[in-house]
Amino acid sequence: MVRRVRWWATVLIGGVLAGALAVTGPAVADPTNPVSRPGPTAGVQISGDGMAEPLRLRSPEQRPQVLAVIDQVDWIGRVGRAKAPAKADLGRKFTVVVYAGDKATRTFDLYPYAKGGPRIFRPAKQPGTRAVNAGWFLGRLNMSETLRSVGVPVERTFDTISGGVGGGERVIPEDALNPAGEIDDALGELRRLLLLNVSVVLVITVGIAGIAWLIRRRTR
Repeated sequence: MVRRVRWWATVLIGGVLAGALAVTGPAVADPTNPVSRPGPTAGVQISGDGMAEPLRLRSPEQRPQVLAVIDQVDWIGRVGRAKAPAKADLGRKFTVVVYAGDKATRTFDLYPYAKGGPRIFRPAKQPGTRAVNAGWFLGRLNMSETLRSVGVPVERTFDTISGGVGGGERVIPEDALNPAGEIDDALGELRRLLLLNVSVVLVITVGIAGIAWLIRRRTR
C-alpha cells in the first residue's frame, strides 16, 4: 500500500510540474513552425495597399528575396499582445503568405509605417488546421526597406536613427516614439506572468502538502 501511495505521489508531482513548465514557459519562436525553417521550395506571396496584384516570390530562383521576407516574421513567438494599436496609427497594410512548395503554411499582416515603429499582426485563422493565438508584435526596423528591396511598391524610407561620431539627428519623428506606452504594456504582461507563476506555485505547494499528509497517514 505504501509503495502504491508513493508511486501515485510521484506521478502527481511530475504532472503538476510539467503543467507548470508548459504554462509559464517563455514566449519563444516555435521550432516546429515551418516559417522558422524554410525549405528549398519555400515561397512567399505579398499583397496589400497600393498593389495592383500580389507579388509572388519562389525558391530557388528568388531564394534571397524569399528569405529576406521570411526573416521579418520567423522569430515570432507563441504569444503576442492582444491589444491592437489604433487603426489610424497603423498606416499601409501588407499581407504576407508563406508557402512550402505549393502549400500555404502561415500568414501575417505587416504594417511597416505604423506610428511608433513597424508592427506585425498574426491572425488566429491560419492556412491548414493548426490553431494559433492571434497577437500583435513589434516588427523589425528595416521592414519597409526589405519590402521595397524585394519589389513591393513602397517609398524609400530610413527606419533607423542616424548618428555616430560627429553627431546626428533623429530620422523618426519625435512624436512617433512612445516609450512610456511600450513600457506600460511590457509591465502589464510581466504582472500577468508573475500572477500566473504565483498561482502555479500555490497549486504545487498544496498538492505536495496533501500528498505528504496522505503518505504520513498511510504509514502510521
